[in-house]
Amino acid sequence: MTESPPTPAGTPPTQPAEPVALGTAPGRWVLVATVLASAMALLDATAVNVALPAIGADLGASLSGLQWTVTGYTLALAALILLGGALGDRYGRRRVFLVGVVWFAVASLLCGLAQSPVQLVGARALQGVGGALLTPGSLAIIQSSFRRADRARAIGLWSALGGLAGLLGPFLGGFLIDTVSWRWVFGVNVPVAVLVLAAARHLPESRDPAAHGRFDVLGAVLGALALGGVTYALIAAGEQIGADVWLTATGGLLAAAAFVVRERRAAEPMLPLTVFTDRQFSGANLSTLAVYGALGGLQFFLVLQLQTVLGYSATQAGAAMLPSILLITLLSARAGALAQRIGPRRPMTVGPLVAATGLLWLTRAGDGGAYWLDVLPGSVLFGLGMSALVAPLTATVLGAAPDHLAGVASGVNNAVARAANLLAVAALPVAVGLSGADHARSEAFSAGFTTAMVVCAGLMVAGSAVAWLTIRDDVLAG
Repeated sequence: MTESPPTPAGTPPTQPAEPVALGTAPGRWVLVATVLASAMALLDATAVNVALPAIGADLGASLSGLQWTVTGYTLALAALILLGGALGDRYGRRRVFLVGVVWFAVASLLCGLAQSPVQLVGARALQGVGGALLTPGSLAIIQSSFRRADRARAIGLWSALGGLAGLLGPFLGGFLIDTVSWRWVFGVNVPVAVLVLAAARHLPESRDPAAHGRFDVLGAVLGALALGGVTYALIAAGEQIGADVWLTATGGLLAAAAFVVRERRAAEPMLPLTVFTDRQFSGANLSTLAVYGALGGLQFFLVLQLQTVLGYSATQAGAAMLPSILLITLLSARAGALAQRIGPRRPMTVGPLVAATGLLWLTRAGDGGAYWLDVLPGSVLFGLGMSALVAPLTATVLGAAPDHLAGVASGVNNAVARAANLLAVAALPVAVGLSGADHARSEAFSAGFTTAMVVCAGLMVAGSAVAWLTIRDDVLAG
């Protein structure tokens, strides 16, 4: 891709002059920078899940403390990711993306230095702010830089190459936990951030030339209050249902209603509700809500089940997760290309059903369960289902939105995915009857795990049904 023509002083850059083609030097630099940044966030997320038992033992955290270790990050990420996408659309996707990379790295250092559950949760929330800046920028840069015919394949490559971090994350995290300390799980983000900054020198800048006016700060605040109130109520309900639970739940729901009203009336809304008039965009995001809720539940419960009930070390628990992540890494690019050729409807319908079968198989992974018979087959089935789903779903969300709203579309889908993860981790332990120190008691946690996997399988089936009913195969047509 050639460089964009110079712009007058003080004039923000617009869309790249020419779209990037896969296989060219500019295309490779775009992939390297965006993949590394996504890999940093994914490496952190997968490794932190493996670290939960060690964090609980070292800092004396209860089950609710472990929930907040996960949800503190996802709450900030989900609440601010729409604003992060809007900032990128207006001030430059590359610029905001790089701010997010630096912020994420600094917050990671603070996580590694935390001396109490409260400090760790606060640092994780700061990480979420950085993630809200870099995550939508990663996909929006791909969407705005590559030519339309290459976007689905580029997204597939982004998913596959970024998945290498997901492949490495559980094993590396487990190794660091067993040999050094869980604190180093966060420290590895710093050198990755340095590599991203080096590669990003070659990134083209792009923005939405129509973006102007004031930012919807009130909308961002109301969205954060809505998610925060509901999340607190769900987690606190696991300990004791008191006045604080009812007050925060009510406040969260009222804030959610106020958020919708605000976005309808604001001159420059953070979330333009008009994007949801497209049936496919709405359907893909509803499917995302169900599927990523199931994924969040699995990621939280499985590592605890493997370590608490089956007696795995952190390294063994991380290694046990490798088959599904390896399949996603190897097959996502092909799934993206297949969706470009035949349309995304069938992959988005069949994928969740295969993943649901894997989740049901994992209910066998109780006390005395054998890895080769009770864990591995379920992990393989889940990985196959997700590998068929992820790239087509992401491409559909971006393909259903206008190009100039790439940042908003990416932000919406990421916000939905993170909110699904957030709500699953907050609600599932309460729904299956777990609280207090149950995460360290084998018999109690195993019973909750079995029920949780059945619920997650049901969410996958719901996501499949939504995709079949709402997605058309022509959404990715050039």
